[in-house]
Amino acid sequence: MELKDIQNLIKFVARSGANEVKLEMEDIKITIKTGEGKTETTILQHAAPLSMATAPIAQAPVEVAAPAAPAPAAADEDSKYLTITSPMIGTFYRKPSPDKPLFVEVGDTVQADSVVCVIEAMKLFNEIESEVSGKIVKILVEDSTPVEFGQPLFLVDPS
Repeated sequence: MELKDIQNLIKFVARSGANEVKLEMEDIKITIKTGEGKTETTILQHAAPLSMATAPIAQAPVEVAAPAAPAPAAADEDSKYLTITSPMIGTFYRKPSPDKPLFVEVGDTVQADSVVCVIEAMKLFNEIESEVSGKIVKILVEDSTPVEFGQPLFLVDPS
């Protein structure tokens, strides 16, 4: 892969709105991360191909965004709560069906084994039960959005 191709790839990713793109080929790995006007590119070349072995490799300047400082007050406040997490990857739903009421809302009290939401995975709707008892303090996921394994869904005040 030539430098011109890499530069075109960086421009394309920046315009596409993607947050991160990884490209792996036999002899090269490229990771392009974008966000808020900054682009970070990492290029790892295992073995230079014969056509590039004699050509000098120029590197474009790389800007690295500093990690945002976490809000300590919010972290301390949320640490006293228990978290209900997603046991699977899928789509999060707060209702059993569009015409039914929500499973839980902020302020509702749940018991261990209370159904709090459903997650659709591979056309199956899986009821997710609370593993803790307490009051729902915060709903961390919007209805009908994808969730990952272990992603926090609800905060529960056990007191």
